[in-house]
Amino acid sequence: MASGIHVDSGETSDLLQQAVQGDRESWGALLQRHRGRLGRMVAARLDPRLQSRVDPSDVMQETYLEAWSRLPEYLQNPAMPFFLWLRFLAGQKLITLHRHHLGRQMRDAGREISLYRGMLPEASSAALAAQLMGHDTRPSEAAVRAEQKIRLQEALNSMEPLDREVLALRHLEQLDLAETAHVLGITESGASRRHLRALKRLKDILSSLPGGLGEFWP
Repeated sequence: MASGIHVDSGETSDLLQQAVQGDRESWGALLQRHRGRLGRMVAARLDPRLQSRVDPSDVMQETYLEAWSRLPEYLQNPAMPFFLWLRFLAGQKLITLHRHHLGRQMRDAGREISLYRGMLPEASSAALAAQLMGHDTRPSEAAVRAEQKIRLQEALNSMEPLDREVLALRHLEQLDLAETAHVLGITESGASRRHLRALKRLKDILSSLPGGLGEFWP
C-alpha cells in the first residue's frame, strides 16, 4: 500500500481482508460493530422534514450495499478508517436524498456544512441539545428540562456552523479525537483546541441568556 494511507489495525483489518474475499460473516461482523454509531449519525443528519418519508435504516442498508460493492476499491487505497469510510458514504446518500426531496428548500436554508472530507448535512441542533443534556426521567423535572433544552438548542443555532459541527462530531456522533481530526482535516491537537473553543463559546452564549447556564450545564 502507498505511504500516507490509513490502515485499520487488529481484528478490523483481518475482517476486512476476509470480507473482500467473499466472507459474508466477516462483513456482517464489521457492520454490526459500527451499526450504532452510524445509525446515530444518519438519524441526527436526516432533515426533520423527511422523517415521515425516509427511514434511516433504509439509508444504512443502501450504504452497506454500496460499501460491499466498493470494498476492493477501498482496500486498494484506504485513505480513511473503515468506519469513517462508511460514514462518508452514508453522508453522500443523505445529501442526495435531501437534494432530491427538498431541492432549493435545502440550499436556501443552508442545510449543508463544508468539511475537509466534503459536504455533509448539518446535525440536528435538537438532537445535539438532547445529547449534551443527558437523560433525566424524573417527572418533576420534565417541564424545567424541556425549557432548558429549548434554550440550549437556541444557543447552538446561534453558533458558527463549524463550532456546532465540532460539538456534533464529539458529543452526538461520539467520534474520538483522532476520528474528529481526520474528518476536519487537522491534527489531533488542533481538533482538541477546536473542541474546547466550541465548548467555551457555547458556555459564553448560555451565560449571556436570562437565567444563566441552568442546571444542565456542568
